[in-house]
Amino acid sequence: MISKIVTLALSVFALAVALEGQSSSPQAQTPPTPPPQAAPPQLPQLPQAGPLQRLTLQDAESLALKNNPQISVSRLLALASQQITRETRASYYPTVYGSLTAVEPNPGSRISAGALNNPIIYERFAGGVTLAQLITDFGRTSNLVATAALRAKAADMNAVATAAQIRLAVDQAFYNALQSHAELRVAEETVKARQLVSDQITTLYTNKLKSQLDVSFADANLAQSKLLLLDAQNNYQAALSTLSSVLGYPAQQQFELVDSELPLTPPTDAVSQLVEQAFSNRPEIASQDYEVQAARRYQKAERDLLLPDIRALGTVGGVPTGAPQLDTWYGAIGVNVNIPIFNGFLYPARSREAALRAQANEEQLRDLKDRIANDVRTSWLSANAAYSRIAVTRQFVDQTNLAADLSQTRYNLGLSSIVELNQAQLQQTEAQIEFAAAKYQYRIAQAVLRFQIAAP
Repeated sequence: MISKIVTLALSVFALAVALEGQSSSPQAQTPPTPPPQAAPPQLPQLPQAGPLQRLTLQDAESLALKNNPQISVSRLLALASQQITRETRASYYPTVYGSLTAVEPNPGSRISAGALNNPIIYERFAGGVTLAQLITDFGRTSNLVATAALRAKAADMNAVATAAQIRLAVDQAFYNALQSHAELRVAEETVKARQLVSDQITTLYTNKLKSQLDVSFADANLAQSKLLLLDAQNNYQAALSTLSSVLGYPAQQQFELVDSELPLTPPTDAVSQLVEQAFSNRPEIASQDYEVQAARRYQKAERDLLLPDIRALGTVGGVPTGAPQLDTWYGAIGVNVNIPIFNGFLYPARSREAALRAQANEEQLRDLKDRIANDVRTSWLSANAAYSRIAVTRQFVDQTNLAADLSQTRYNLGLSSIVELNQAQLQQTEAQIEFAAAKYQYRIAQAVLRFQIAAP
């Protein structure tokens, strides 16, 4: 391998010497002119509409919690669940309704078919009020009310979980935008530095001090940096578009993102404590636990269908006009007891179905805890790896800066080729991009870990 590298270096050096010899031969009496180059690409200008809006991470989270439609959806669904509790609790209260009846039958008509009832139809006009009140259904209504209340609490926890997810999305979009902006600055500085090198080598070539090969390598390096700048500009605008969407804006906004100066501290080593904290704080677990309790109460309510239902009934009213057989007023009160005897095993099947669904909810809770524990451990490992990358990339930048300076000096002294200088510059750019991304990737990893354990 070493012999191949040495052979390649000698070949490049020999080619450079040959080109230098051709440029300084007696036939070339006129000073060389730089090789024709294509016009440099016009880099698009970043769209700006008025002054930039300064935005901190806290401001971004507040805007998202206020404007993001997912927050409104979760809150409205939670409010709707509370109304279901009121609907179910309505069975505790009496039902009162008024009636107005006017009848003008065919004289002497009777109902001969259709039902077992009083077949005589009297001419009358009457009005009255009827009241029905549940006395007891032996716990079915109370279990239904408890089920609705528990599901309303689960909906509240889902709203809290949605807010946490939106905050995480904001943190990720915010730090991704900062990372893209840092990479954009690196790309701009790279273009300036390589433009300077290209201009210097072109001047040296014009004065017969460098070969056309050096100019070609320098121009290729410059074109590569411009491509890097185009990608960086596109990535930055895409990151701003994502951030604007998360914040609830229908159109892309231009922000001046303010980075926090908080020190970067390593994550804690007690991963087991983080798992326990997630079990205690995650709203998803609380929501699923409420669903389990609701399923159990609903199973009891379905079981109570096999028990009697006792209700009180009352009605009163007047008959201002009607057949002489009718009194001028009427009234009655009574108690109705419904005892289920047989309905094709419907109620036992409903009770069994509710019991099986309650067991399924319990298994879903267990599965959710397992997944959250794994997510916490994975997020903790990612945070540790991201924190370690900061020191490694900083060392990478220091070494590539030193290598680039030495390569530039060797090239200026004629001790190395343009290939060595280009390789050093490429490594320097890669190191700067890696270092620019390392800090923000750790910030994102911290945000994900905070989300997994539901930390403030």
